[in-house]
Amino acid sequence: MARFTPEELQAARDRVVPDVVAEGLRVLFCGINPGLMTAATGHHFARPGNRFWPVLHRSGFTPRLLKPSEQQELLSYGLGITNVVARPSARADELSAEEYREGGRLLAAKVERLRPRWLAVVGVTAYRAAFDDRAARVGPQSRTIGDTRLWVLPNPSGLNAHWTAETMAEEFGRLREAAGA
Repeated sequence: MARFTPEELQAARDRVVPDVVAEGLRVLFCGINPGLMTAATGHHFARPGNRFWPVLHRSGFTPRLLKPSEQQELLSYGLGITNVVARPSARADELSAEEYREGGRLLAAKVERLRPRWLAVVGVTAYRAAFDDRAARVGPQSRTIGDTRLWVLPNPSGLNAHWTAETMAEEFGRLREAAGA
């Protein structure tokens, strides 16, 4: 992980990371919130230990392994990225319950406006907090936002030892099949 000066850390914490979105996407992936590496680079899931990009490729969503700096290519595959909470932090446990609830409200409004077929939240804990659904499990949800279906995926952070890259790719693949290749 790159070392940041105190000034660089503060600049990253103050940065807004733009969404990669368009109307009518097949799948809008939704991270928890930008990490500091993502905020510093402006590229989603930029931390080297994050498995999002390898799992996305391994599951068949992309024909090759994309680098975080190539995130705009996702739009050509009908995919996009946003976050539950816009505020960057070093760790997701720095976020408050209120930030998750407000993030869920803002995310629902964004989904209503963009109308993706699927919203895929990467992280069951974030989904539970944002949508006040303590019983949610990884997989498709019964809840919808307008016509948009919801799917909870495992958190691709390298800190999530409960899921391997292979088992994550299988779950992402289930969503890919449901969303139509």
